[in-house]
Amino acid sequence: MRFVATAFDGVIVVEPDVFRDDRGFFLETFHAAKYARGGIDARFVQDNHSRSVRGTIRGLHAQQDHPQGKLVRVLVGTVFDVVVDIRRGSANYLRWLAFELTGDNFRQVYVPPGYAHGICITSEFAEVEYKCTDFYDPRDELRIAWNDPAIGIRWPVERPLLSDADRAAMRIEELVDRLPVLPGSRK
Repeated sequence: MRFVATAFDGVIVVEPDVFRDDRGFFLETFHAAKYARGGIDARFVQDNHSRSVRGTIRGLHAQQDHPQGKLVRVLVGTVFDVVVDIRRGSANYLRWLAFELTGDNFRQVYVPPGYAHGICITSEFAEVEYKCTDFYDPRDELRIAWNDPAIGIRWPVERPLLSDADRAAMRIEELVDRLPVLPGSRK
């Protein structure tokens, strides 16, 4: 099992060991002690599972007062997974990283609190499962517009399928006072 650091502090790509034979495959999708040694020392309290069709974007999502760390993986299909640094004062503020997660590559991405997260389905459909370090609270949610020019994500779709809530998401400039501040920074 490999834990690969990224350009963003705490964002880690997990490449699990997959044991294949004539019957199929086996892998550990989470092991608290191994993940802690790999830099993901998180206590997960909620698991979520979504199924979406090609062209769907879910995101960009975060929470203000109860930020969630997320361990994201794809069970079936292919996803363009995006992490945006929304921590005011960070050297990577409003920069984004993208990863291809598939049901075949078994990779996972750990998104720590302080980052916004979104996915775009690039296969016919995809099933995504993710563990969260805090409970979802709709009153605490930050929904950032998927196409906010201040972030400039190059999504692999021009006219995505969006939920009503994601369609009404705000631009980062409207949310700036609700974004986390990196400890020790001047904002």
